[in-house]
Amino acid sequence: MNKVSANPLLLTAFILGAASCSQEQPRTLITIADARINTAQSIDTGASGDSMGDILVFDQPLLDEHKKTVGRNSGTCIRTRVEHSHQCQWTLSFENGSVQVAGREFDQGASTLSIVGGTGRYAGISGEMLSVNNNDGTFTQTLRYWSRQTPPDGR
Repeated sequence: MNKVSANPLLLTAFILGAASCSQEQPRTLITIADARINTAQSIDTGASGDSMGDILVFDQPLLDEHKKTVGRNSGTCIRTRVEHSHQCQWTLSFENGSVQVAGREFDQGASTLSIVGGTGRYAGISGEMLSVNNNDGTFTQTLRYWSRQTPPDGR
């Protein structure tokens, strides 16, 4: 009788590798940052007017797709390229957790930022957020993400 022996370390590596290759689809969450109510405050740090190093600070209502308030959109941006873009970081705060994003926000068009972390129901989150200026004082923020936790509403 032939006896086959499996290396436990190789078996464990195979199982973990197979599990990490799952085809889980990202979840999507759409929010609207309402900058009409509380506009960003500009701190002019260098040359007068729009210049590198200027800082934007904001804390605005965060709405769902039906314009219902679901939280706050708060953060800072530093001007890195005049009339082009800022380097930003902000937090989308909800009742049961928060999502932190960071990256370049363009003055015009859409910007894709990294989801860098979360708390509460969003602990372990990763992915990206597309931010689009709606040219009416609001920004549509579409988050495509993966999370180690499954929120109760399935988002």
